[in-house]
Amino acid sequence: MTDLDISGSDEGDFTVIRLAGDVDVSAAARLRDALARLITDPAEKVLVDLTDVPFLDSTGLGVLVARLKQQRLGGGDLALVVVSERLLRNFRITGLDRVFNIHASVADAVAADVGRTS
Repeated sequence: MTDLDISGSDEGDFTVIRLAGDVDVSAAARLRDALARLITDPAEKVLVDLTDVPFLDSTGLGVLVARLKQQRLGGGDLALVVVSERLLRNFRITGLDRVFNIHASVADAVAADVGRTS
């Protein structure tokens, strides 16, 4: 298990939240609190970058799903950057790959959003 580092920045129209370390039951409360602190408006478009996350358990998935619901209810969205095949498999197995917008990089997500028509 590795400690979870959480940081936020703005890129394009997104609030980008970068996670580094395991997202598991021991990190879930910290992640939930950090998302609440870093996402100031439910209408925001949020991108959670999981590039440096080697492990994501069901508790971590639950935190992300709960925040996705909050964002969508508020008129925003929460997308993910996932590069690890192991993590992508978790999203496929649970069917969450059809719920979340998943991108290969932050740049891809920003570019996809720029190409969207409102």
